[in-house]
Amino acid sequence: MKNDQNGRKVLLEVRDVKQYFPVKKTKLREKQRYVRANDGITLEIYEGETLGLVGESGCGKSTLGRTILQLYPQTHGDIIYHKDGQAIDLKRQNAEQMRVLRKDLQLIFQDPYSSLNPRMTVGQIIGEGLTSHGIFKKNDPAMKEYIFQVMEECGLATYMFNRYPHQFSGGQRQRIGIARSLALRPRFVVCDEAVSALDVSIQSQILNLLSDLKAKAGLTYLFITHDLSVVKYISDRIAVMYLGNLVELADAEELFSDTLHPYTEALLSAIPTTEEDGGRERILLEGDIPSPVNPPEGCKFHTRCRYCQEKCKHEVPEWRELSDGHWVACHFPLHENNAPTGEVIE
Repeated sequence: MKNDQNGRKVLLEVRDVKQYFPVKKTKLREKQRYVRANDGITLEIYEGETLGLVGESGCGKSTLGRTILQLYPQTHGDIIYHKDGQAIDLKRQNAEQMRVLRKDLQLIFQDPYSSLNPRMTVGQIIGEGLTSHGIFKKNDPAMKEYIFQVMEECGLATYMFNRYPHQFSGGQRQRIGIARSLALRPRFVVCDEAVSALDVSIQSQILNLLSDLKAKAGLTYLFITHDLSVVKYISDRIAVMYLGNLVELADAEELFSDTLHPYTEALLSAIPTTEEDGGRERILLEGDIPSPVNPPEGCKFHTRCRYCQEKCKHEVPEWRELSDGHWVACHFPLHENNAPTGEVIE
């Protein structure tokens, strides 16, 4: 197990990962173009933490989660999984080796309505992974008892065992999806917008459930969402993504209290506040997100940044650590000792 400079155990290393998807050609001799969903991402995920990943829709969050799990083989870069003192390069694993590792690396889907097989009962849905990984044999009485235990851990009554997904609410279906993933006792779980399709009152229940299960089982989460209020509640660290690149990464509290990137500043300004909280200036981002097929030169955010200077239009900002654990990709980070000096675009 690799440790970082602060002694934290590194579970997964993502090294310069790129994920490009080819665009269908419309002309015979047209040059092949690609959607640059992830465009050179480097980070470490520590054992036992919840790493929040936020950004606008279409910025590549879900693609990164699926690429880490090797549901999409990466175009470039390495993803290293540390297990039992070994550093396993997931890209170099064949299909059978990867199938064995999937017991440790699980996914909770966004949509609780389409991610469950309508022809299978709750017991069959949760038990499918247990039999395919050889944890239990089919029709083993001990498996039913184990599934009952998992259901109770996930807030599901055991009488639901023989019911079908259409008989449940959205919150209950999401609990079934969580139970299916956690029944295998994984080490790492990608929660892909796991609460975005649910009512606010149900969201809090699912978030509390995920936090409780993490504490009991020592899980590590990559929590993907576009809701900053949610990610602040559940995350230990937060990474901010824009157009396929990470622009800021820090501890959750520090990201909110000492924001360094203009894009993060704009996202935080959109969180609803009350007059009692003092309110905050709302920063409106002009224009749409540029095309991931043909992104802007230099800093990809410069077309919408109110602090944009000439350097931003031509030079790609370096991904650098400005303080302990606080990373940013910006030529002119927002800092009390390094404030932007360019003209603010209203």
